[in-house]
Amino acid sequence: MTPKHIEEQYDAVIVGAGAAGLSAALGFHRSDAARALREAGVEPKVLVVSKLQPLRSHTGSAEGGIAASLADMEPDEWRWHYYDTVKGGDWLVDQDAARLLAEDAPMTVINLERSGVAFSRTADGRIAQRRFGGHTSDFGARPVKRAAYSADRIGHQILHTLWQQCVHYGVDFAEEWYVTDLVLDETLRRAAGVIAFDTHAGVTRAIAARNTILATGGAGRLFRTTSNSHDLTGDGMALALDAGLQLEDIEFVQFHPTGLAHTGILLSEASRGEGGVLRNADGEAFMASYAPGHADLAARDVVSRAIRSETDAGRGVADPRDPDGPKDCVWLDMTGIDPERMRRALPQVVETIEDYAGLDPTKDLVPVKPTAHYTMGGIPVTTDGEVYVWDGERRNIVEGLYAAGECSCVSVHGANRLGGNSLLDACLFGTRAGQAVAARVADDPVAAGTPADPALSDALDAAKTARDADIDTLLADAKDGDDDNAYRVMDDLSETMERGVAVLCDAGSIARAQVVVNGPIAERARRLRPHSDARTFNQELTAIWEARHLVRLAEAMIAATDARHESRGSLKRTDFPDRDDATCLNHSMTAAGAAPLRQPVHVVDIEPGARSY
Repeated sequence: MTPKHIEEQYDAVIVGAGAAGLSAALGFHRSDAARALREAGVEPKVLVVSKLQPLRSHTGSAEGGIAASLADMEPDEWRWHYYDTVKGGDWLVDQDAARLLAEDAPMTVINLERSGVAFSRTADGRIAQRRFGGHTSDFGARPVKRAAYSADRIGHQILHTLWQQCVHYGVDFAEEWYVTDLVLDETLRRAAGVIAFDTHAGVTRAIAARNTILATGGAGRLFRTTSNSHDLTGDGMALALDAGLQLEDIEFVQFHPTGLAHTGILLSEASRGEGGVLRNADGEAFMASYAPGHADLAARDVVSRAIRSETDAGRGVADPRDPDGPKDCVWLDMTGIDPERMRRALPQVVETIEDYAGLDPTKDLVPVKPTAHYTMGGIPVTTDGEVYVWDGERRNIVEGLYAAGECSCVSVHGANRLGGNSLLDACLFGTRAGQAVAARVADDPVAAGTPADPALSDALDAAKTARDADIDTLLADAKDGDDDNAYRVMDDLSETMERGVAVLCDAGSIARAQVVVNGPIAERARRLRPHSDARTFNQELTAIWEARHLVRLAEAMIAATDARHESRGSLKRTDFPDRDDATCLNHSMTAAGAAPLRQPVHVVDIEPGARSY
């Protein structure tokens, strides 16, 4: 879907059409501020730019649930959810943001229901909820059913519902446009808009915007084994680095414990919430010894490291399809779940196992291993989605620039995200970012839709000229033959990152990864050229930009990992095995080519303590 015409100036451009981007668009259009503008005869101009068709966004793959203390099935309170989020994040959580997440979660879910999300139901018609790892009642006393679900296809339900609501509100989409540049005016320190490559027309578009919201998702493609779709190449985060901005806590990457062996395809945490058990080669349900009281529903980083410990100790199993291969998996035993219940509550999990492993989970044990799943760090933002730069003492807001969802870091996940909190984060803070932008537009209704400051236009024109020259060079040097290509670079990068910083690392593995990424891989990315000189529908052009974005992001991630001399949450350094609150209870703020700065964590009313799950 391409806009009928390109406006001279947009009030808001939203980059990304997953849960965060669509929530931002709806937050804008449904806000009191936007309503007041329309009543005053001013129609705000909003454009959503996506490198995919919106319904292909990765949100659609989310399976298990969205967290909220609805108390529909068991007693629950937002305070317990707040506590679990802070504790699950190993105390690297800004508690003011986490409190907001927990308090607003029930209404977020209720609003999704009112918009059309078809949640699974209890016998008396309430929204059904299931257990997820790390979610407890009574401040850690016992597991609680907090994840609202729709069988195991909640992401699909949310994505389609949000998109349908956007169509209802007349949201304008530019589909299959790849954003190559985030444009800031260095003097004014303001966002001017973005440069996007229209893959259908084969031309660059300079999109002027008074406000820009980045909602581009995560960066799972940094790792060889990942549950993420091929499009999650860290674009928004890399755009921020290229624009001279920082990333917060980018060293923290969550590995989901139950990726289907050697595919990375996610088997939802709901499979364990419904009664699935992890077993080693001896048949032992080993999680009880790693996380007493929580066992298989411990936090994801705990379970992932436990699996790694079992396989390193020689108690792993091989993929049945490759019996002579590495014994780097454990068994997921779902045979104790009633088959009828399993097929009703976990249809997508069952289908995935049958189609991709050739196994019947009602009878067979399923081989699983940790898979890169979620980027806890990202572009630093306030609770209203405003992007800022930390100068060592204070936050400096970048005027007109916002971010939401997995590409951002409002710091509600800290060092380890709890299951169900990602969809909540995207929907809740995406909505807040859209509302904040609408309020900003309403503050100056006369300027809505009118040309911007000439300095911003000059910055946008300069960026477009530079990008056009880059494309001309790439296409002029297009080559035939079987030389290096973007896909090989991304494969080699992902293997290097998996060896260097995945699940467990130390100074040696970090240094080896840094040498390879900053050296030969970065050089190969710079030299990449497409094999066709076609301007339209040239997928290799976008693949080259994606590869370069991943390399830029990998460099920042390795630098931040090297600088954190402790183990916390998803980051386990074997040379610094303990958490160090005395010196490391800080967010890392990493800019390209610079040593990370430290920003204190916002501790409100929960002091750091022991972590038992």
